[in-house]
Amino acid sequence: MKRQSWYILMSLSIVILLVTSLSYMAFSAAMRVETQGRYSGVQNSVSAQLGGTLGRIEMSANNVFNEVEKRLSTPEAAINALESESDLNPDVRGYFAAFVPNFFPEKGTWFEPYVHHNDTSGYTVSQVGSARHDYTKSPWFIRARNIKMAFWSDPYFYYDGTNISGHYCTYVKPLYTLDGELACVCGADITFEWLNSELERIVNRCRYTPQFSRFKFMRDFEFYAVVFYKDGTCLLHPSDKSITIKNEKVLKDIEEGRTGIIDMEIDGVPSRVFYGGIENLEWSLAIIAPISDLNKPFLYVGIGLALLALIGIIIVYFICRRINNA
Repeated sequence: MKRQSWYILMSLSIVILLVTSLSYMAFSAAMRVETQGRYSGVQNSVSAQLGGTLGRIEMSANNVFNEVEKRLSTPEAAINALESESDLNPDVRGYFAAFVPNFFPEKGTWFEPYVHHNDTSGYTVSQVGSARHDYTKSPWFIRARNIKMAFWSDPYFYYDGTNISGHYCTYVKPLYTLDGELACVCGADITFEWLNSELERIVNRCRYTPQFSRFKFMRDFEFYAVVFYKDGTCLLHPSDKSITIKNEKVLKDIEEGRTGIIDMEIDGVPSRVFYGGIENLEWSLAIIAPISDLNKPFLYVGIGLALLALIGIIIVYFICRRINNA
């Protein structure tokens, strides 16, 4: 080709490359905003739904506790109140009423009836208070007595050698006599196994909702959710995942319930973590997605634009050749 044709080819090629590059930059900027908004929205949705699930636990537990508060006349009446309301929420493993020492003189120092679901469809009544299990020294009992309001306990492991041993979290509420004296501290236990299954159900429901999955942009949505306690301990997570937070800023954010995004490697997989606090709890929920899945739109669109640019340059080349031959 003549020199003039080469100049035309080079000029148009540069224009094509500039247009392609600017198009990719614009797409990348928009896609980053879309990705952050999409996954932050999922984090907010899952967090709100998990908080709502725990809120329903609180409502049913308060109904049980109100019934106990009406029947503080005798130990039998208090136990009957727990038994009569135990079927209100099958997701609660058990309800207990831990009475202050000698509230019922005939029951002595430790009286803690516990109505819990057994391995069948029924429930069992146990007396779990004892010198070995001195609940009056438990953090949840002391906190309830001091702050005089309901709260969720710190996660804990309970072991007594029976089928009720396991990891628990408890909704705790102090109850008072008509004279305003503390009568007992009531609790509704939920297991971590149930919480994990509930979290998985919520995540899957969010994953397949039309609002989230309508525009996939070649992604597979391989994300999952984990829940952290305020000290950074991972409470809930998929059974095949192991998550440890070491970043000081993230640990501080989790402690204070702030939101954030960080890239980190989890089980050898580069991942992006979208985290934030759960309302009314000292927990944070994180949505974790492999960066390879998040980057699929950038990869495929980049390859597509590069091919278009190459095709455009080839077309210009043949046009220049034809003009030159003419």
